[in-house]
Amino acid sequence: MSILQSVVIGAGQAGLSASYHLKRLGIEHVVLDANDRPGGAWQHRWDALTMQDVHNVAELPGDTPPAHTSERANQAVPRTFGSYERAHDLPVLRPVTVREVVDEDGILVVRADQGEWRARTLVNATGTWTQPFLPHYPGMETFLGEQLHTVDYPGPEHFRGKRVLVVGGGASAVQFLGALAPITDTQWVTRRPPVWRTDDFSPEAGAAAVALVEKRVAQGLPPESVVSVTGLMLRPQEREAERLGAYAARREMFQSIEPDGVRWADGSFERADVILWATGFRPAIAHLAPLHLRSPLGGIQLDRAGRGTTAVADPRIQLVGYGPSASTIGANRAGRTAAKGVQRSLAARETVSVIA
Repeated sequence: MSILQSVVIGAGQAGLSASYHLKRLGIEHVVLDANDRPGGAWQHRWDALTMQDVHNVAELPGDTPPAHTSERANQAVPRTFGSYERAHDLPVLRPVTVREVVDEDGILVVRADQGEWRARTLVNATGTWTQPFLPHYPGMETFLGEQLHTVDYPGPEHFRGKRVLVVGGGASAVQFLGALAPITDTQWVTRRPPVWRTDDFSPEAGAAAVALVEKRVAQGLPPESVVSVTGLMLRPQEREAERLGAYAARREMFQSIEPDGVRWADGSFERADVILWATGFRPAIAHLAPLHLRSPLGGIQLDRAGRGTTAVADPRIQLVGYGPSASTIGANRAGRTAAKGVQRSLAARETVSVIA
């Protein structure tokens, strides 16, 4: 079996950016994507999310991002990414579901349901969408209503006429309330008071948010979401929910879940038909476990004080869509950084071979 110079896992924004720059550097590689079609995680987002809301998610190197219109992101992004793959002749293979990556005598072996690939370096661009985080609360297994996570969100009409508890303090929870409060009965629940932005989300604010995440990955700590440190803002389509008091009526987290609702810390009970968990995601990196990249603090330490994409534990491995580049703020430029990291790793290997 031939040995590739690199394999990219994932064909979202960061993965396509990495592939573009690898190709420009003349680095032989393939991109393995688990989806049936282009678009990354955005093809699975809810219909109400438009291109006005996605903060340059479709920005790719060497291309003009689509206009900020009212078109659904789950339609526009797949179309844009598909056109980009074809225009730049990127070597994307799909659907390929990677199960694990192992080291065999210095070669990285990527094992998938559809076969295996061998490479000298790896760019992991699997993001977070396939790893939803669901916290555990006492009694949640007894609840007789529906429990849905962000990944399961079927659109607002599904909830009409139901009492819905929206759990989570991020942008998704705010957007769900914006869609649901005008048509049904809602209650917002968070662990901490939400932090609202009163100013515009400037490039400087974005850079400051990314820096906070960089600090964690530089220490080898598990990364926190960039979105969690940017603060919340209401879009025009959420103003009606605000007028109805959906955000002002927020309550602190319930203590336990019962068959017909939740029990608050003060002992009072509240009925619920649906618990919608907008509780975020974790990095989808379980397939990298055989490489032992995690630090004793639980995260994967990245180079350049957390600003880079190279795993400190193994310089053959680049991570994009992890930590600072897990948001649309940093995903695009991370692809270029990763390609340069691959180039350095290959050059270092060649130097060692010559010396030997």
